[in-house]
Amino acid sequence: MAEQGGAVRRGWLAWLWAGVLALLLLRVALVAFTPAAPAAGDPVFRLQAASQLPLEVELRGRLLADPLASGGTGFPCRALMELPVGRTELRFPACPPLQEGWRLRVWGRLRRPQESPHPLLAAPAARLARQGAFTQLQVQEFEVLQRPATPVADLRRRMAQALLRQAGPDRGGVLAALVLGSAVVPVPAELREAFRASGLSHALAASGFHLSVLLGVVLPLGRGLPRLGRLGLAAAAMALFVLLAGPQPSVLRAVLMGALALAVVESGHRSRPLGILLASALALLLARPDWLLDVGFQLSVVATAALVISARPLELALCRWLPGWLAAATAVPLAASLYTLPLQLLHFGVVPLYAVPANLVVAPLLTPLTLGAMALAVLAVLLPPLLPLATVPVDWLCRGLVLVVKAFAALPMAQWQLGRPAPWLVLLLSLAVFGLAVPNLARRWRVLGLGLLALATALHLSLLGADQLLLVHQGRLDLLVARHQGRAALVSGSADGFSCSQAGQLAKGLGVQRFDWALLLDPVAPEQPACWQGQAGLVLASADGSLPLHPGQRLASRGLSATPVAIESRAMQLQLGPWRWLLLPDRQALWAWQQQAGGQQPRAQQRLDGVWLGFRPSARERTQLRGLGAQRVWLSGASPPGWPSSWAASGPSGSLQAVRG
Repeated sequence: MAEQGGAVRRGWLAWLWAGVLALLLLRVALVAFTPAAPAAGDPVFRLQAASQLPLEVELRGRLLADPLASGGTGFPCRALMELPVGRTELRFPACPPLQEGWRLRVWGRLRRPQESPHPLLAAPAARLARQGAFTQLQVQEFEVLQRPATPVADLRRRMAQALLRQAGPDRGGVLAALVLGSAVVPVPAELREAFRASGLSHALAASGFHLSVLLGVVLPLGRGLPRLGRLGLAAAAMALFVLLAGPQPSVLRAVLMGALALAVVESGHRSRPLGILLASALALLLARPDWLLDVGFQLSVVATAALVISARPLELALCRWLPGWLAAATAVPLAASLYTLPLQLLHFGVVPLYAVPANLVVAPLLTPLTLGAMALAVLAVLLPPLLPLATVPVDWLCRGLVLVVKAFAALPMAQWQLGRPAPWLVLLLSLAVFGLAVPNLARRWRVLGLGLLALATALHLSLLGADQLLLVHQGRLDLLVARHQGRAALVSGSADGFSCSQAGQLAKGLGVQRFDWALLLDPVAPEQPACWQGQAGLVLASADGSLPLHPGQRLASRGLSATPVAIESRAMQLQLGPWRWLLLPDRQALWAWQQQAGGQQPRAQQRLDGVWLGFRPSARERTQLRGLGAQRVWLSGASPPGWPSSWAASGPSGSLQAVRG
């Protein structure tokens, strides 16, 4: 009876702990998914109360990071500044010699950060909201009020500058990132993209691997010390790691896991890696629930879970076909790639196809290279005269790493663009991965996993193959993406570089390797011709103010075509599969089309499936548009008074979509 009563109590305790854990996770999710709100006194309230914009303001605050070049035109340099209440992002025309921790007085134009017109497009508003900032200030003048001592930031800067000076921007940036993390050290954009395409981004991000390398050097040094001495030495190494890499989610997760594991082992108990991982993740999420939506935190936790749960079983399974050393080396990147596949698709819409072989090739380089980079960073601080000589062998290793990374990134379909699936499809894929990759599950779970994988794949492919017209509007930007049977074409109202970069983001998110063709309706020649040529197999644009297409000409690929419908205007007929849409980017296009179609039969006009307007029509023009008999009428911008409820408007920043299966 006593044993039975003990079993009942243990059962109740298990249910109690499960309930507590569920409540904690529910609280984390509720806080994480609640939109961030500015505190009273935040500069955003000045914009709400302003009667006239743009608003000229003066602000005082402390820089939270060194100014960083972010690309683009106008104000391409940015830095986050902490104010007495709230934060704002400073935008500079060029990066000034300012440093983290300095106190400034700045003058400039205050504005709201740009919102994203479509979920597939990144925008400053979401990024800044996660950092507690809701405004941007275009700095016209600034004054340094105080230069307080910032020893940690100075140490990071000194290490990074020494490595960049010795090895150059590419290899020096990689070496500095191996010590400080790519979030602290800017790696050249082209090289960063090569690491991403080859599936090796984790090598540049400060994570558990870098901490394990550091502890692998420090812990043997303290082997002869008493317990407190060993723990103190390990704690000092982990504290230094946090100071140099910064309190990023992945860094704190790795340090907390390392601290818990070390404490358990030193206390004489058996370490349970999965329990330590879950405890660490939950503790961090209770402190910062918003990290639940942080991509780096998600990838770090899931990849670590993959190594804890499935790396060893995969190694044993691979030993049937591969030598033991190769099976062990393959199991780690294979498990991490399988577990993180749903997150890769959810956030990026691409799969690094050669991630496993790339990790196998660079694995022998990463550990000695990371140790070498750490040693160079120490020499840069303690013995600078020895740095040039010590850099030579490490630089050769880094040169080999960069060559391997670029070689894998240059392979065909290095980034397999599958498009970003709907969240419910990602959930199906996650369940499929769980059923297939988690060891010791019953055979029925394997069968269920295969079924869910087949179902998710079939549904996603059917969505990619559907006929679709997507309009994205923001300011002067108008992008129309027409898709037919998995291929796509692009019509852009502007030929500037920003429109080109946004078109590239849309293509990646939609799973489009390359547009069949791109038609630029801007009368001005393309701002970045190389960018547009990289987006499509054929690009038609104006070179001298003339029209890119003239009546009698046709731009077409299988199932997709654009044809001018009026002389001396930008009116176009777009056809995707059986759909026919009339594109009227400006009022002149409407007038010219009306004159051209004046003698046609009404039946010919009623064959239109939709009309897109790039301008705000008057009441009279809306009456004329009703006579077209189009099933849909889309407007770029806010809908005017009297706009028919059956018609659609994108709003000042938004998108519209029509799908036909």
